[in-house]
Amino acid sequence: MAGVIGARSAQENKNTARIGQAARVVALSIALGAGAGGIATLPQMAVAQTYSFNSVTIEGNRRIESGTILSYAGIARGQAVTAAELNDAYQRILNSGLFETVVIEPQGSRLVIRVVEYPTINRIAFEGNQRIKDEDLTGVIQSQSRRVFSPRVAEADAQAISEAYSTEGRLAARVSPRVIRRSDNRVDLVFEIFEGGVSEIERIGFVGNGNYSDRRLRRVLDTKQAGLLRALIRRDTFIEDRIEFDKQLLRDFYQSRGYVDFRVTGVNAELAQERDAYFVTFNVEEGQQFRVGDVSVTSDLPDVDPDLFRSRVKLREGVVYSPTLVENEIARLERLAIREGLNFVRVEPSINRNDRDLTLDVEFMLTRGPRVFIERIDIEGNTTTMDRVIRRQFEVVEGDPFNPRAIRESAERIRALGYFANADVEAREGSTPQQVIIDVDVEEQPTGSLSFGGSYSTTDGFGAAISFSETNFLGRGQSFNFSINTASSAQRYSIGFIEPAFLGRDLTFGVNLSYTETDYEDSVYNTTRGVFQPFIGFPVSENGQLQLRYTLEYTDFSNIDPSQPKPADLGGIVFAEATSGERIDSSLGYTYSYDTRRTGLNPNAGVLLEFGQDFAGVGGDTTHIKTSVRAIAQTKVLSEEVTLRASFQGGALNYSQGESRTTDRFLIGPNIMRGFEYGGIGPREVGPGGVDDALGGNFYAVAKFEAEFPLGLPEEYGISGGVFYDVGSVWGVNDGYSNIATTAGNSVVSPDFDLRHVVGVSVFWDSALGPLRLNFSEPLKKTKWDKPLNFNLTVSTRF
Repeated sequence: MAGVIGARSAQENKNTARIGQAARVVALSIALGAGAGGIATLPQMAVAQTYSFNSVTIEGNRRIESGTILSYAGIARGQAVTAAELNDAYQRILNSGLFETVVIEPQGSRLVIRVVEYPTINRIAFEGNQRIKDEDLTGVIQSQSRRVFSPRVAEADAQAISEAYSTEGRLAARVSPRVIRRSDNRVDLVFEIFEGGVSEIERIGFVGNGNYSDRRLRRVLDTKQAGLLRALIRRDTFIEDRIEFDKQLLRDFYQSRGYVDFRVTGVNAELAQERDAYFVTFNVEEGQQFRVGDVSVTSDLPDVDPDLFRSRVKLREGVVYSPTLVENEIARLERLAIREGLNFVRVEPSINRNDRDLTLDVEFMLTRGPRVFIERIDIEGNTTTMDRVIRRQFEVVEGDPFNPRAIRESAERIRALGYFANADVEAREGSTPQQVIIDVDVEEQPTGSLSFGGSYSTTDGFGAAISFSETNFLGRGQSFNFSINTASSAQRYSIGFIEPAFLGRDLTFGVNLSYTETDYEDSVYNTTRGVFQPFIGFPVSENGQLQLRYTLEYTDFSNIDPSQPKPADLGGIVFAEATSGERIDSSLGYTYSYDTRRTGLNPNAGVLLEFGQDFAGVGGDTTHIKTSVRAIAQTKVLSEEVTLRASFQGGALNYSQGESRTTDRFLIGPNIMRGFEYGGIGPREVGPGGVDDALGGNFYAVAKFEAEFPLGLPEEYGISGGVFYDVGSVWGVNDGYSNIATTAGNSVVSPDFDLRHVVGVSVFWDSALGPLRLNFSEPLKKTKWDKPLNFNLTVSTRF
C-alpha cells in the first residue's frame, strides 16, 4: 500500500498532489487491500459464513487509540460474525473520516485491522486571492491547522470558497485544493484560487408589465444594470440572493398601489457566452388595481364599543388599497384598546373582494386574544450598545400582555436605529404556556465616521474640512458630531449633541454650539458670531412634531480699516452697522412640523409643513420676533415617471427694540431661490466708486415649482432631468436707512416688495460622490442691481 502511494507522490511536483487524485489513490488502495486478503478474499460470502476471533490486532495506528478503532468496528472477542458484518465494520471505520485506507483481514482465530491514518494539517494557505482576504476565507472553511486532514472536508471547503466568490458576483471563480506532504505524517493544505472577473447585469427587462414601464420598475429593484460607462459610473454584479429580494420588492411595490393579485411568475437569468454578464428578465402578472370599498368595525366582546373604534378609523372608501394602510389602522386600533384598558384585544382584518367594481371591503374585527404575558426580554450580542437603548424600542415591559404586532413593530424600530448589521427578535414559550420570552439577538456595526476633505464656496473660497460624527455615542444611543471648516474668507466650528430619549421618555434633547469668523477682502468689516442653542422635541400627533428651543447669539463687527474700503463706503449703511459693535440676542422659540411621510399613507405623494418663531427679549440687547414658514408638497404622475413638486418658503423680522443688521436680515442664495447669487436679490446700498453691498431684507418669500423626469438615458447612468420656475422677493430695511445712505452719497435700491421670476432646467446625477444637481437658469424678471447666477452645482436633496 505504501508503495502505491509513494509511487504516486514521486510523480507529483515536489511531493504535491491534487486532492481529487489523492481520493482516487485511496479508493485504489482500499480495493487492493481487500483483494490481498481482506473482505474480498472471504470464501463463499453468499452462504453467510460466520467467523469467531479470539483476538483482534490493530496495525498502523499512531494517533488513534486501538480502543477507539475497536469501538468503530463493534466486534467483540469471541463474537460470531458474518462476512456482511465484517463489511459493516469496515464501513464504520472508514466512514469515521480518520483513515485514508482500512483493511480487515481474518487470519484464523485472529482478526487483523490495518489502517493508514489521515495526516494532520500543518498549515492552510490561500494563493491567488486578491478580492477576499485570507482572514475572511479562513472563516469560510471548516479545515483547521493541527486537525486531521479530510479530503471530503477539503472539497467542501473549496466549494464554500467558490460560493463566497459567487456572492461577490465572480461566478467564474475556480478553487483547487492541493496537499503538500511533509514529514511526520503532516500535510500543507493549499487552496489555489482563480478569482475570474465580475459577472455583471448587462440588462434587466420585464415581461407582462403594462401599467409601469421597465424604466420605472428598474428603479424599484435593488439590483442594477451596468452600462457603457460602467467603469466610471456604476458597476453592479449578479447575486442570486439579491434577485430573490428584488422579487419581494416588486411585490411590495405593486401591492402598495392596489395590485393585490400581482405575482412574479419567474425570473430568467441568461449568462453570456463570455460568462461575464447576465441578461435578467422578470416575468410578472400585474392584475387589476383595487380600491377600498366599505370600511367597518365589528366586535362581539361585551366590554368593547365598536362605535368608539369606528370613529378612530382613518381609512376611507375610494382610496387605492394598500396593505400598509390596513396595518396602520390595526396598530392604531390596538393602541386605542390599550388606552381604554382593554387587554388582549386583537384586531383581525377581514378582506372581502368585489371583482365587479374592483373594490375590497375591509372589516376590522375586535376579538379576544390568548391571555399570554411577557415573562422577560433577553438581549444578546450588544457589546457596546447598552441594553436600555434596545429596550426603549419596546412599548411593553415584563408583565405586560403579549401582542405579536407590537413586538414586530419594536423589531422594526431596532433595525431602524442603524446601530446593528443584523437584529433578530423572536418570541418563545416561557416557564409556563401563559408566558413568553422575547429574545433579541443583535450584531453591532460601526456607527461613527471621521472624514477629512476640501471644500469650495463661491462666497468663502477654498478650504479644508474635518468632521466627526457618532450616532451611538458611548453605546447610549446618543448622537455627537463636530466639524471644522477653514476657508480663505471664513472659519466655522460646530458641535452638536442629541439625546433621543431624554428622561427615558419620547423626548429629544439636544445642544448645538457654533462659532464663525469671516474676513472678506471686499468687505469693510469682519464678523464674529457664536451661537448656543439647547432644544427639546416631542411628538404631538401621529404626523406632528414640536420643537422648543432657547438661543443665545453673540455677534460682533470688528477690524474696521477705513484705509481699505472704497471711500464712498465710509459713512454709509454698512459702515454704520459695522461701528455698532458687539450685540447679544437671547430668544425662546418653537417649530411645529407636520409630515405625512411619517405614515406613508400615499407612496406617491407627501406633504411637509413647518412653522416656527423665535421671540428675542429674554435678556439680551434687542427685542424682536423672527418667523419662518416652509411648505412642500410632492406627487408622482404618468405612471410615476414624472415627479411634481411645489414649495413655499418665507420669513419675517419684526423689531420692537433695536434694529436689524446685515447679519440678522435674510440674505438668500441659490439654495432657496435659483438663478441668483447669495445675496443677489433684495435691498442693496450702491453708490459711486463701485459701492455695491447687499443689505438683506427683513422679509422674504419664495415659491418654487419643479418637475423631474427621465431623459431616456439608461438608468445605470443615474441621470435624470427637470425643469423649474421660481418666483420670490426679499424686501424691507430699517427706518432711516435711506437717510444714512443719502448722507454718504449712496442709495438704497430694491427696498420694496418686487417679485423676481426665474426659469431653468436641471440635470440630476447620482454620481459616486453623491447626488448632484446642475441648474441652468435664466431670470425672466430682475432689477438692474440684481446678481444673476446662470449655472449652479449643488448636492441634490430629496423630499
